[in-house]
Amino acid sequence: MNYWLLKSEPGTYGWDDLVRDGRTVWDGVRNFQARKNLRAMAPGDVALFYHSGDARSVVGVAKIVSEPDPDPKAEDWTVVDIAPEHGLKEEVTLERIKGEKALAEMVLVRQSRLSVQPVRKAEFDAIVKLGGRAR
Repeated sequence: MNYWLLKSEPGTYGWDDLVRDGRTVWDGVRNFQARKNLRAMAPGDVALFYHSGDARSVVGVAKIVSEPDPDPKAEDWTVVDIAPEHGLKEEVTLERIKGEKALAEMVLVRQSRLSVQPVRKAEFDAIVKLGGRAR
């Protein structure tokens, strides 16, 4: 299993939208490194769901539920389907992440603009622990 972080503006498509919908196609990615990361995903992988923009915080955990597929809206790009796994009791802000020595090497800290990024298991576990698993 691999671990990821997916970024979205909460006003465009936020955690509450994913929970309401139960599943969505993660599309609209137009960055070559992010596309490479999408293509490396597999069903069963999990991703931190990050609200970008003013929110700048991890708010939940999503599960990858499909193989990567060609984006039907854009040639040469990739999509995956995701579903909500669980929320976090408390949002884990970017400021808090940057303040944790164990998370200093996260891609989110070093390359903050990348919309789809890998996360190490220890980083994933640390963020979920900081936020607390919501039911």
